[in-house]
Amino acid sequence: MSRTSALKVLDHGMIGPEGSDNCHKFVDILGLRTIFPLFMKTPKRMRKAGVADKEHEEHVCSIIASMLRNLKSQQRSRLLSKFTENDCEKVDRLMELHFKYLEAVQQADKRIEGEKHDMVRRGEILDDTVEDEFYLRRLDAGLFVLQLLCYIMVEISNSGISQLQQRVQQILNLRGGSVKVVRHVMREYAESIGDGKTEEFKESEQKRIMDLLENF
Repeated sequence: MSRTSALKVLDHGMIGPEGSDNCHKFVDILGLRTIFPLFMKTPKRMRKAGVADKEHEEHVCSIIASMLRNLKSQQRSRLLSKFTENDCEKVDRLMELHFKYLEAVQQADKRIEGEKHDMVRRGEILDDTVEDEFYLRRLDAGLFVLQLLCYIMVEISNSGISQLQQRVQQILNLRGGSVKVVRHVMREYAESIGDGKTEEFKESEQKRIMDLLENF
């Protein structure tokens, strides 16, 4: 099985509350040693195999986000301690990816707004089908990866490890980033939760995300 296929299967198996057992097993078999080198650098071999950076980074970020959501006690502590290693280098990488995908999504949004403006001027109707098409284009530009990165950022900032929160805020300030933008991305993410999930899950997950944002 190729590395990309393995990442895809792993990602799928760790999502949501039903992925909790898999997340704990993954840490127990020392999976953190495998996933974080892939987070720190996208392997060149993958590019040669025709795998886009975005696909690789999406799976890796989704796995880390699932672990932050599902892990408890000792396993969660082990995951969070990874972010403090080597002078918080993984936080630096997280923020580097955040700005990369934020720029890509902002450029897509700018193009879409221009097209909407032209459509309105021509008297065309912006119906649900058109809006869905625009949303798919935003996802294609990297919106979902951006949402995952913001989620990781908010989770580690709420971990109670002041070093992580300070580093996130420091880099946001240094690079002219904005807490408001992160909150906006996370609110949009919360609104999109629930495809194929129960209403109860959707509401509890939305509340959990809003509670995390309160302290960000």
